[in-house]
Amino acid sequence: MQDFWDIVTSVWTEGFMGVDVGTIMTALLIFFGFLILRGVFATLVIHQLRFWTSRTATQIDDQLIDALAPPISFIPVALGFFFASQQFDINGIATDIILSLNRSLVAFAIFWGFFRLITPLGNALETADNILTSAMVEWIVKALKVAIIIIGAATILELWGIQVMPLIAGLGLFGVAVALGAQDLFKNLIAGLFVIGERRFHKGDWILVDGVVEGTVEQIGFRTTKVRRFDKAPVYVPNAKLSDNAVTNFSEMTHRRIKWLIGIEYATTKEQLRQVRDEIEAYLTANDAFAKPDEVSTFVRIDSFSDSSIDILLYCFTKTTNWGEWLEIKENMALRIKEIVEGAGTGFAFPSRAIYLKSQPDAPEVFPGQETALQTGHEK
Repeated sequence: MQDFWDIVTSVWTEGFMGVDVGTIMTALLIFFGFLILRGVFATLVIHQLRFWTSRTATQIDDQLIDALAPPISFIPVALGFFFASQQFDINGIATDIILSLNRSLVAFAIFWGFFRLITPLGNALETADNILTSAMVEWIVKALKVAIIIIGAATILELWGIQVMPLIAGLGLFGVAVALGAQDLFKNLIAGLFVIGERRFHKGDWILVDGVVEGTVEQIGFRTTKVRRFDKAPVYVPNAKLSDNAVTNFSEMTHRRIKWLIGIEYATTKEQLRQVRDEIEAYLTANDAFAKPDEVSTFVRIDSFSDSSIDILLYCFTKTTNWGEWLEIKENMALRIKEIVEGAGTGFAFPSRAIYLKSQPDAPEVFPGQETALQTGHEK
């Protein structure tokens, strides 16, 4: 039994890598204890912070607390690892490793907090729409997140003794080679910056790029812009095409145009033409759905004599730019014009052709029997 007890004592004392089992168990209990207290700590701290922010009028601080909740919950993990590591009496390289781990956890928590704060700060920037567009804010948020990730990774590598600057310098030649092979990527990136800076369009706008695409802008990315066509198919357009080609932004229309040629029968008298023209003009003037002549060009004029009709030019603008409302206004106007034309006692013209047959007084007389020859194609 004495020999067996000596074995137990030896295992307990030597433990793992020279650390006794009691110390290891104590460290594990401390670490898992902090993990158990993590929820309580996070609940108490975050609840108190939310109580303070709820007393302010702005919502930005509430969004900041919501963003910081996960990093705050990570603090007990870093504390637990730190206090657990203090139980080990070790020297040499093991001490450096534990110290680097503690510093890395702290750095991770700090940069995670910065990363999470970028989103609510971006939401705050969107309120300054007179300075920055939503696309600009989206690009700034993405760029800041990438910068935070790069700086955080570089900081952690430095904590482990890995020099980042020589590594970056060594990748310089490789970066030049990549840049030469990625000219289109950088071209689209720069074009995207110009598109956003010039504010040609925003998310949700209806645009037309001649020969490329027509649809609604859904996302302006670093390299491409996502446009949803009206058949609901997405099109990813390189930003260079949006920068180099003419872009029509229909969402920026102040009014929506209606241009018709109304064909009236040639049998219509000039009094009837005047009546039709005047009543259509009165309808446009009295209807609030149409922009007034002092705002936009509005014409109702007898325009031309076509092959089959006398054409009246109708040129006006609606106040709404919504397609559905515009179609409804056009429909009501078409019904009203039909009433006006029929009320004037005339009608709409349609393509027609008149053929006049004239008899020849000096035509030769057809001899008996010649009709049969003409029908059969033989001469008698």
